[in-house]
Amino acid sequence: MSPSELTNRRILSFWLPLAGTWLMMSVEGPFLAAVIARLPNPTENLAAYGVAFVLALVIESPVIQFLSASTALVSTRNTYVAMRRFAYRANILLTLVLVLVLLPPVFRLLAEGLLRLPDNVAGLTHTALLLLLPWPAAIGYRRFHQGLLVRNNLTRLVAVGTVMRVTTMAITAVGVARFTPLSGASVGALALSCGVIAEAIATGLMTHLVAGDLRFRGIEEAGKDSLSQGQIFQFYTPLALTSILALGVQPIVTFFLGQSRFPLESLALFPVVQAFTFIFRSVGMSFQEVGIALLGDRGEHYRELRNFVLALAAFSSAALAIVAYSPLATFWYRDVVGLPPELVELALTPTRIMVILPAITVLISFQRALLINARHTSPLGGSTLTEIAGIASVLLVGIWWYHMIGVYVAALALVVGRVIGNIYLVPAVWRLLKERGVRV
Repeated sequence: MSPSELTNRRILSFWLPLAGTWLMMSVEGPFLAAVIARLPNPTENLAAYGVAFVLALVIESPVIQFLSASTALVSTRNTYVAMRRFAYRANILLTLVLVLVLLPPVFRLLAEGLLRLPDNVAGLTHTALLLLLPWPAAIGYRRFHQGLLVRNNLTRLVAVGTVMRVTTMAITAVGVARFTPLSGASVGALALSCGVIAEAIATGLMTHLVAGDLRFRGIEEAGKDSLSQGQIFQFYTPLALTSILALGVQPIVTFFLGQSRFPLESLALFPVVQAFTFIFRSVGMSFQEVGIALLGDRGEHYRELRNFVLALAAFSSAALAIVAYSPLATFWYRDVVGLPPELVELALTPTRIMVILPAITVLISFQRALLINARHTSPLGGSTLTEIAGIASVLLVGIWWYHMIGVYVAALALVVGRVIGNIYLVPAVWRLLKERGVRV
């Protein structure tokens, strides 16, 4: 394919199913929270489900980047087998880690000693986490296979798998809530597990033809483009570190919010504002695999993708700005979310501060795609560490030194941290483009 063949229409058709996938996944949390809130003892069960979900998410975080890894690495029978072996081993290891956490002495130490959960919430959390036992392996399995679909220009099938996930999750949640005596936390965890298992099965079935093609091609490509487990580990470790560190931001922010002005209001509002802005940020997060798949072996499609990225960045932040600086924001927080008037007013400022966040999310996704496509992942971990350091520094200065309202500082910290993360990657990206002889 020549560079001129990669049109905006082709990029758009490739990217839209992935963007839709992220948007659909963003529905899960609010939907399950709404179901749990309508069952007995909603406060305790929402807390237990939230803790169980976060624990499961932290444990499975190392496999989140399997989608990017298989998109970048799997091109022949040999690379397919090597990456599959690596992925399956990681899935087994993380499942064993979750089993270890579920052992009564370990869980008691975690729940009572570290998290200080009340006894009733700890019991509900343990049961919910037990129902999430399939979560790490199911996520790792489907992320690996989704990468094969993306690599082979089958992004619409990725969206089909997510439709299966969300549909299964919703049917399970409503059915179990209505016809069984399970607690709300267990309903949420069971629905989530059933959803990801359904998506994993559907994705595995849909990639059968892709894997079959790789087996056929492997007859003529034996010995070509082979990958050792050590090479995959070296390539993948910075990607895994990126996901693990990114999840570490939330506890840091939560800690500082509790020390700020208006701590309760800030703790209540920050997840609400984050969830709203995530709708606009998700379009950028979904672009990483697009860049990896369409860039070309030598970056020959860089300019077409760059132009699309710049337009997408402008559009995503402009869309958030239109809402944030108009009565639509008040309507969303007051009438859709249901916040009381005093919290609605408090939510508007952090939303406006975060207007630039969708644009810089698009840009950092493209930077990461360039590096992953070139199998040069070592700068990614440093970028994430720098971003977290920037976030913590802004929180420290704004809350401990200037005693500002917590949710305002948190919004500013996320923006500053992401900008710093972008800047950190610029030298590595420029060197890469120069080495490849890409005109910018």
